[in-house]
Amino acid sequence: MSALVFEGFLSTPEMLGVFDARAFVQAMLDVEAALARAQADEGVIPAAASDAIAAACDAGRFDVDALIAESRPSGSLAIPLVKALTQSVESIDAAAAGCVHWGSTSQDVIDTAMILTVRRACALIDRDLRGLVASLLELAGRHGDAPVLARTLMQPAQVVSLGFKMLAWIAPLVRSRDRLIAAMHAAFQLQLGGAVGNLSAMGDKGRDVARRMAGALDLRLPEGAWHTQRDELAVLACELGVLTGSLGKIARDIALMSQAEVGELAEPSGGGRGGSSAMPHKRNPVAAMVALAGALRTPQRVAALLSAMAQEQERGLGNWQAELAETAGLYLSAHGALKALADVAGALHVDRERMQRNIDAQHGLVFAEAVSMRLAQHAGKAAAHALVERLSQEAVKSGRHLRELTMEALAADPAWRAQVGAGEVAGLFDSAAAAHYAVSIAAPQLAGLAQRSQAWREAVISKVQVPR
Repeated sequence: MSALVFEGFLSTPEMLGVFDARAFVQAMLDVEAALARAQADEGVIPAAASDAIAAACDAGRFDVDALIAESRPSGSLAIPLVKALTQSVESIDAAAAGCVHWGSTSQDVIDTAMILTVRRACALIDRDLRGLVASLLELAGRHGDAPVLARTLMQPAQVVSLGFKMLAWIAPLVRSRDRLIAAMHAAFQLQLGGAVGNLSAMGDKGRDVARRMAGALDLRLPEGAWHTQRDELAVLACELGVLTGSLGKIARDIALMSQAEVGELAEPSGGGRGGSSAMPHKRNPVAAMVALAGALRTPQRVAALLSAMAQEQERGLGNWQAELAETAGLYLSAHGALKALADVAGALHVDRERMQRNIDAQHGLVFAEAVSMRLAQHAGKAAAHALVERLSQEAVKSGRHLRELTMEALAADPAWRAQVGAGEVAGLFDSAAAAHYAVSIAAPQLAGLAQRSQAWREAVISKVQVPR
């Protein structure tokens, strides 16, 4: 069974298309064509040879499956491709065949093709990340003031607002996008060094060829070849791993809040989405599921890429090759997680009434700290804590509301009653009032994040590039 069955399930058709074998071969051919044109412009090879090479750089002219099969004994996909390209050019212009891949090396072609491929992948990541942030901000704008239980160590703790909870989702995404853009700027660079990275085969024309080539491919021109300097790609991979971890946190929260026993959120359903083959009543959080699967797989991909950085001298043995394979898996997993959440974020169902019922079901215990702190103003922290702790234990045991028990305790003790009135005690158990503190913290931060997201410009990626 092909692994693509499960990659297709956990990734997206678009990202699978980006890393499709034919698309990658075309990226390699685009590099060869750009190299030939740049060399012709600098007088390294004849212009006629450049035209013939460019005309042959069409993946449709090649048996991609055969190239992949030949790459295993060759040790590189570039070797059989350059051989096949040379034969193809020879059929167009025999003299031009000797100019194919002139002064370059396999890693130059494969690394630059991978950068072109990763740039397409990052266009998809950036598009859907911006969409997810926008959808979550819109949802927070509509329901941000809704009181909801805050939960620590998986247990009800206090009352906050939904906007406060969503702030912990959105802020890391905005920070990730900013860091990803910086990492993309650094990583989207040309690789051209020749056999050992010094461009010696092109003499004093090497640097000028590289400059023209970088311009043609719209890549940054590095100071030199980075054959065994893998830090820029590793940083980008790490940032993608961090993003996917943040997506996993969002997915985990949605999954927990979507449990039928909780029922505060729900993913959109219908049309077969979220159903069960055995239980017609189920409404499974499938977007959260896919995002969690991506978050689970991504750390291992990033770890493998970090491990692959220790590359020997001027050309890595095994580690560079492992990096290439792991890179594809990283982007497939990350985009699967991101797209799954982006597709449902705007349609998440928020059940404000259920949130309030869940608060009410705690019999006032989630307001215990507020009561204790208010009483502590007059009786001291220790005495107030002891009283509220005793009353909380009684509420748990009897099933009575902590507000009722607190009022009874104050009514029975003149000293307490003189300090805190019944009306004030009742106010301490008001959900909206309790959520106000969270709203006051979250609202300005969410507004700032909205301004940042609106100010984003596609400085690195002007459009999503669809591979041929």
